[in-house]
Amino acid sequence: QVRLVESGGGLVQAGGSLRLTCAASGRSFSSSAMGWFRQAPGKEREFVATINWIGLIRRYADSVKGRFTISKDNAKNTVYLQMNSLKPEDTAVYYCAGRISTDITMDPSEYKNWGQGTQVTVSS
Repeated sequence: QVRLVESGGGLVQAGGSLRLTCAASGRSFSSSAMGWFRQAPGKEREFVATINWIGLIRRYADSVKGRFTISKDNAKNTVYLQMNSLKPEDTAVYYCAGRISTDITMDPSEYKNWGQGTQVTVSS
């Protein structure tokens, strides 16, 4: 079992930046693909970004492509989400998620481990 703890959320003005951090415990992190998802009030949880086990393959939702960057540091058991040019529509609770597979996927049902979430609020 891998425990995931997100941090780095907060309130930022439109156009600003935030970096989310997801710290993982457990031996399997280095061989796990990871993902970030988000859920806005009244909406379903949606895919944001995913990265494969070694950090060489990434995929992004169209809504964040070119603005967000996912990265993974296996030595630190940490995955990051750098968010630039933030928009009010990026406001949501952001969740880190981990697979027991090395490969990326955008399907949340394929992720076994989830963090508790961190709130990101972008003001206009």
